[in-house]
Amino acid sequence: MEITWHGHSCFRINERGMASVVTDPYDPQVVGIDPGKLRADVVTVSCDDPAHNYVKAIRGKAFEITGPGEYEIGGVFITGVRINGRKKKADHDDLRNTVYVIDYNGLTIAHLGELNNVPSQTEVEGLGEVNIALVPIGGQTSLTASKAAEVISLLEPSIVIPMHYGMSASLVKLDPLSKFLKEMGLTTVETEESIKFTNTSSLPEEIRVMVLDLSV
Repeated sequence: MEITWHGHSCFRINERGMASVVTDPYDPQVVGIDPGKLRADVVTVSCDDPAHNYVKAIRGKAFEITGPGEYEIGGVFITGVRINGRKKKADHDDLRNTVYVIDYNGLTIAHLGELNNVPSQTEVEGLGEVNIALVPIGGQTSLTASKAAEVISLLEPSIVIPMHYGMSASLVKLDPLSKFLKEMGLTTVETEESIKFTNTSSLPEEIRVMVLDLSV
C-alpha cells in the first residue's frame, strides 16, 4: 500500500489489485497550488468546501463518497464517521466533517478531514484501530498544532502524516509545519516522496511522524 500527498488535505492511496482512493481533492484556484494528475477508483470528501470537495480534479469516473456510511469497493473497506470536533452540534451542512477510515487488507488509514477540535473518547473508539493518521495541523478551520498533538495521543497511530498546513505558494493562510513539529518535540523531519507499507507488522512500534513531499 502506497500513500502520496498532493497538497492540502489531498492524498492518493493505492495498492496493486485493489481500488485506489483520493481524499479531499481541491480547487487549484482556491488553494493556489496544483494537485497534479489525479486518477482514482474512489474519491472521499470530508466537508462541503472547494478546498476539500473539488471532485472535478479526478480524471475519469470515480465513485464519490461524501458522508457517513460503510462502503466496500474494489477490496477496500471505507467507513465514514461524522465527527465535527465541536462541543455544540453544527447548525449548517457546510460545517459538517466526515472522518474516513480506509482499510487495505487490515492496514487502516484515518483521514481526519477538516477536524477542528478534539473528539470525545467515544468518538475516537468508534473509529477502531488506526494504524496511519492523516492529521490537519494548520489551525484556522482545522486543528491547531497543540490540538493535533492531543488527537494523536488519543488515536495512538503508528504513523502520523501532517496535512492542511501553510505552504509558501498556498493561498490558504495556515500555520506552518514547523509549529507542529515543535509541538511534537521534533526539530526536523526528513521528507519522503511517498510511504509504503505491506502490512501491520511492518509498522514502527513507537509513533512516528512522516512528512511527505508534494507530489505533482
